[in-house]
Order: sequence, then C-alpha cells, then structure tokens
Amino acid sequence: MPCTPARTATATPNPNLTWKPSHDPDPEVIAMTLTINDTAMTSDRTAHTARSAPGRPHQWEVSWLPGQTLDRNAAITAMVLADTTADPDLHEGHRLWPHIQSWAGELGLTAPDAITRISQPPGHINREQEPASRQPDREAAD
Repeated sequence: MPCTPARTATATPNPNLTWKPSHDPDPEVIAMTLTINDTAMTSDRTAHTARSAPGRPHQWEVSWLPGQTLDRNAAITAMVLADTTADPDLHEGHRLWPHIQSWAGELGLTAPDAITRISQPPGHINREQEPASRQPDREAAD
C-alpha cells in the first residue's frame, strides 16, 4: 500500500491583529481613548472629566453629574457614556443605542436624560465658585 505524505496545516499570520472573523469593519467608527489613573479620568472626545472626590476615599465626581458621587466603576461607565455620546449622530435607531440605554440605566438615568446632561458644558469639579461681585483685574485687562 503506498504511503501518502502527512498533511500539515500551516497558520498564515493575520496582518491585521485587530481583525476578527465576526468583525464588521465600519469606516465611520472612531476609536476613543479614555485615560484613567488613580485620581482622574479624561477622554479625547469630550471635555467631561471625572476626579476622585476630595476627602472621600473610593468616591468619584463626574463633571456631567454635578453633586453626585460615584464609585470607580460607575465613574468609568459615566465616562464611557460621555465619550460615546460625543457623536452627534446618535439616535434611537443607532446600533449603539442599546448600549447607551444600558449604561445610562446603570447610572439611574434614561438614555435621553443622560445625553441631555452630557450635551451641557462640563461643570468645574473641585473648584470653588468665585464671588460674582469680584471686580475684574485691571492689569489683566490691559
């Protein structure tokens, strides 16, 4: 009986390391970057930020949720939501809408309420309000 050579499978390296068989590449998708460290969270797509709450360990303040403190995980959710909703084309039929609803729900909000709050300019976290009666600095005006 003739001997047939054994076949070996060789893996061809994928030149695109992020490609996955079920991945549906969308050229319209813009990658986001959240920077998270021990005391602050920032985004490259929104001006909103999160900061650790002074004097309150393990508590965070998020600029679009003034007056509230969150744990670290909820603050990350809030920042992902702010970053994702920076896209002005979001609407109920958008493919990300179920995620937006879920993230907003984790924060006790509806998606439209969260988007409305996020669309406002960020408040100043950890900054004392200056008195309204303060006179302008004349040297700075010159």
